[in-house]
Amino acid sequence: MKRVVMIGVSHHSAPVEVRERLAFGPEEASAAVADLRDSGALGEAVILSTCNRSEVYAVTQHGSGEGVLRQWYAGFHGFAPQDLDEWLYTRRDRDAVRHLFRVASGLDSLLLGEAEILGQVREAYKAALEQHATGAVLNRLFQTALEAGKRVRTQTDLGTRPMSVALSGVKLAERVFGKLAGRAALLLGAGAVAEQVAEHMHNRGLGMLCVANRTAERGAELARRFGGYVVDWSGLEGALREPEIVVSSVSGSERVITRALIERVMEARGNRELFIVDLGVPRNVEPAIADLYNAYLYNLDDLAAIVEQNKKARQDEIPRAEAIVSEHVAKFQMWMASVDIIELVLALREKVRHEQEQILHDHLNQFDDLSPEARRRAARQLQALVDRIMQEPAGDGAEAKLLRGDVPELREVREIIGLAGEKP
Repeated sequence: MKRVVMIGVSHHSAPVEVRERLAFGPEEASAAVADLRDSGALGEAVILSTCNRSEVYAVTQHGSGEGVLRQWYAGFHGFAPQDLDEWLYTRRDRDAVRHLFRVASGLDSLLLGEAEILGQVREAYKAALEQHATGAVLNRLFQTALEAGKRVRTQTDLGTRPMSVALSGVKLAERVFGKLAGRAALLLGAGAVAEQVAEHMHNRGLGMLCVANRTAERGAELARRFGGYVVDWSGLEGALREPEIVVSSVSGSERVITRALIERVMEARGNRELFIVDLGVPRNVEPAIADLYNAYLYNLDDLAAIVEQNKKARQDEIPRAEAIVSEHVAKFQMWMASVDIIELVLALREKVRHEQEQILHDHLNQFDDLSPEARRRAARQLQALVDRIMQEPAGDGAEAKLLRGDVPELREVREIIGLAGEKP
């Protein structure tokens, strides 16, 4: 019987300094899901890694492979499994399904109803598809998760005025400076989050926007769209001397802004206050910068006040969103049960076929005087009897009745009919 299992960490279970060590970059995620596919320990796998979570969804057979998955997850990031006991959580079967559907719907996000997560779930699924790491179960699971997430956004107000990591960073800057009109900002990176930051700041009348990006062409394009200018990555130290606000959203694990760099910059700017928001996971800015005079550093875990305000504005929509999630969980579980029942029936038929052949071999060989035609007739009669017995449950609608109600565990059924431990 196939089982859905997921393991991972998120903002609920681990601080950013742990999450960044357990994150999968885009290339790492592709390599990791291919590694899982080739290991043979798991039937299917999808890796979902965002700024606030790092989760692996997999399909195991009869509950086996869960320990292998946990060991693989820890080892991939250079840990022993026991090192992650404090932070790592596991979900199985219905709980794993509900968890993913809540994630896709924005119900499990740091920012309730956040805008980006549905697209991130879609991209994670797409990456696993490209690596041929999914099968019938995870294909159905993730397609249903995307459907549930879309319904929550279109049929509830949870997605109204959606909050995002980018917008929360800009709102944090507004808490410090008040209005951003006339202020100067430096944006590190030119990806999707950086683009949203630039748009939110531009809409608030930012006075000057400077963009620094490893790929100059992409940085120049982003700066041009919002009336700013681009600086070469090698000129980062000079670019840091002017702005009051720095927002960093750079892919990669290295610290692009170090304490030593900011010490030199603060001296050059006469210790004018510098507000830095690090939206990267892994973090792009060295945490020790927060100890410097007039340098104010914030990361994703420092958004508590904005998170609470965002939650209060949307919490009345939570029951409606949860109801949609529950509806899709029930539908998926019904489909999953039908798969299990079909596998059980096929396994039972194979067992009966084997027993039938054994009976014919053991008993008909005792009668030397039976003609070939008599032997064939006896085999046909036994086959007809077996077929009649096997078809009767389906004939009176037992399977349909079972699927309309709560589906019981089938492991006990397997034990009763002698199929425990066998792979269908």
